[in-house]
Amino acid sequence: MESYDVFSPVTIGTLNLKNRLVMAPLTRNRAGEGNVPQDLNAKYYAQRANAGLIITEASQISAQGVGYPATPGIHSQAQVQGWKKVTRDVHEKGGLIIIQLWHVGRISHPSLQPGNAKPVAPSAIKPEGNAFTLQGLVPFETPRALETDEIPGIVDQYETASEMAMDAGFDGVEIHAANGYLLDQFIRDGSNHRKDQYGGILENRLRLLKEVTDTVTRALGADRVGVRISPENTFNDIKDSNPQATFNAVADMLRAYGLAYLHVVEGDFVTGKALLNYREIKDRFKGPYMANGGYDFERAQKSLKNKDADLISLGKLFLANPDLVNRFKKGAPLNTPDETTFYGGDAKGYTDYPTL
Repeated sequence: MESYDVFSPVTIGTLNLKNRLVMAPLTRNRAGEGNVPQDLNAKYYAQRANAGLIITEASQISAQGVGYPATPGIHSQAQVQGWKKVTRDVHEKGGLIIIQLWHVGRISHPSLQPGNAKPVAPSAIKPEGNAFTLQGLVPFETPRALETDEIPGIVDQYETASEMAMDAGFDGVEIHAANGYLLDQFIRDGSNHRKDQYGGILENRLRLLKEVTDTVTRALGADRVGVRISPENTFNDIKDSNPQATFNAVADMLRAYGLAYLHVVEGDFVTGKALLNYREIKDRFKGPYMANGGYDFERAQKSLKNKDADLISLGKLFLANPDLVNRFKKGAPLNTPDETTFYGGDAKGYTDYPTL
C-alpha cells in the first residue's frame, strides 16, 4: 500500500518527487533589468532543492501581464537565458522545478504597462486597494475590458511562455488561476460581468481557463502541467457569489485533462478562515491534489495520512528554511521569516538564512 507521509516519494505526471513537500510560489521582487532572473535568484532556488518540487515565483507571460516591479518574466530570450541558470543549478542539486505562468490582469498600473496603457481585465471594474509601482503604492485604476477578439492572443501568450519554459529547462509549468489575477478574474462573477461567450453563466466564465489549459497541455503534454486555484481567497478584491459551486465546476472541468496536479490555496489570506469543503474539490478532480494554506509539519502529516491531500506546498517555511526537509526529519527548530525582506532588496533575507 502506498505510504502517505511527507517524506515518502510520489510520482505526478512525468515527475518523480523524492518527497511530498513542495516549495510554493513566492513573489520576491528580485529580478534584474528587463525582469530577467539573476545569479542571486539561481542561488536562492538551488538552496531549496531539497523540496520534492519547487514552483517558481509567478512569472509574467507577456509585458502586458506585469503587475509588480522586479518580477521575472518568461517572454523574452534574455529571460529564458536567465532562467537557464536557475534550472541548471536546481537540477545539479537533484531538485525539480516548474515555473508558474502569470498574467495579473487588472492588478497592474499604467506605469507598469507598455506605453502606459490601462491594465486589461474581463470587465472594466476597478479593484479596491493599491498597486505596487516603482513610485510606491498608488490606487488601482479602472482597467480596460478585453475585446472578445483579443482573447485568443492572451491564450497564445500562455502557449509561447510554456514553450519558452521548456527551452529554459523547466520540468513543467503551473497555470496561475488564483489570487485575483487574470484567469481568476474571468472565473469569478464579482469581476466578470461580460455579455459574450466568456461571461455570464459559469461555463462561459470558465472558458478562458479551459482554452489556456487546452493550449498548454497540447504544447507540453498534460503530465507536465499543473493548475493553481484559490476558491475562497478574497486577496486582490476578488469575490464570487457561490465559490463552492464555482470551484467544484473548475475541478470537474480539469479532471478530464489528466494534469500533473491541482494546486489549491485553502482558505482566505485576508480573513485567515477556510470555510469551503476542499475534500469535495479534491474528490471531484480525482488527480494529485496539492494543498496550500499555512500548513506546518504536523498538519501536513495529518492531511496526507487522512488522504485529504497528496502533496503539501509551503511558502514562508521554505523561504526562511532552505533545508526545511532536513529540519523536519530531525525535528530541528525552524528559522523565523523576516517579513521586512520579503519583497525587493538583495541577499539579506533571501539567500542568507542559515542551514543546520
